Amino acid sequence: MPKRILELTDIQVRNAKPKAQQYKLTDGKGLYLLVTPTGGKLWRFDYKFKDKRNTLTFKTYPEISLLKARQSREDARQLITNGIDPSEYKKDQKSAAELAALNTFEAVTRQWFETHKGRWSEGHSKHIFSRFENDIFPVVGNKPIAEVRRKDLTALLEAVSKRALETAHRIKIAINQMLNYAVANELIAINPLGDTKGLLPKIQHKHMAAPTDPKDVAPLLRAIESFTGSFVVKCAMQLSPLLFCRPGELRHAEWTEFDFEAAEWNIPAEKMKMRQAHLVPLSKQAVVIFKELKLLTGHSKYVFPCHRTPHRCMSVNRL
Repeated sequence: MPKRILELTDIQVRNAKPKAQQYKLTDGKGLYLLVTPTGGKLWRFDYKFKDKRNTLTFKTYPEISLLKARQSREDARQLITNGIDPSEYKKDQKSAAELAALNTFEAVTRQWFETHKGRWSEGHSKHIFSRFENDIFPVVGNKPIAEVRRKDLTALLEAVSKRALETAHRIKIAINQMLNYAVANELIAINPLGDTKGLLPKIQHKHMAAPTDPKDVAPLLRAIESFTGSFVVKCAMQLSPLLFCRPGELRHAEWTEFDFEAAEWNIPAEKMKMRQAHLVPLSKQAVVIFKELKLLTGHSKYVFPCHRTPHRCMSVNRL
């Protein structure tokens, strides 16, 4: 007749003291508490599967209680009954969890961003990623991408649209591009966002106030001409209506980009939003302004240097 094993009690487990050698406190049906010389209390489960003996490691005490350790034992016994090795099952679960961690919404977004950021300017890249960090990751970043549903994304976009509709539209485009990347790389079967038409209200564009009649343009040009502040800032303002470029492109202009003989300004691709080189023709008036400006700032890398140091360009606030 097999020896009857008395079950452990919570008090026995709690009061178990370390000894010179590790020892076991047996609970029955293969479950025991291994007490180490350093005071560790480790739950173990000995079992036989296909005539081979094996040991399954549970968590430590008090991380899991005696009651939970017994439940883990019963779960393992049920797996054996179903023809599944508990140790192999645990490894598969761990691998699945690690894979899920690699394929969270945030992790896949970062993969997509690293793959595509070379096509964008530095400023555009920062804007895209900051939107994900501020509005998307806090909501769905930790979810496995395969578990993100359309309702999760529409709720997120609706919340952003109440604050800034245009930002919500930009986020929608970025999410859609990222999800298409995930589909192409077989990380998800379909794009959960689906058809985005009508997903957000249309943006009612309001045109910025701009003079279109020559009679209205003239006072603006005269105001620029009579500007009594910095000569460098004045030149920048005079050149803006002659070049039709973005303020950021103008501020970051470098002397090496200009060919006054050919009357051309070659903006390199890395400075452009879409990473394509841009050629700006220079009028005679523009060339005259640049040549006058070079007498003052030609020692600097930048055409419009910072007033504190020639190693940086003029700030956006000054212009």
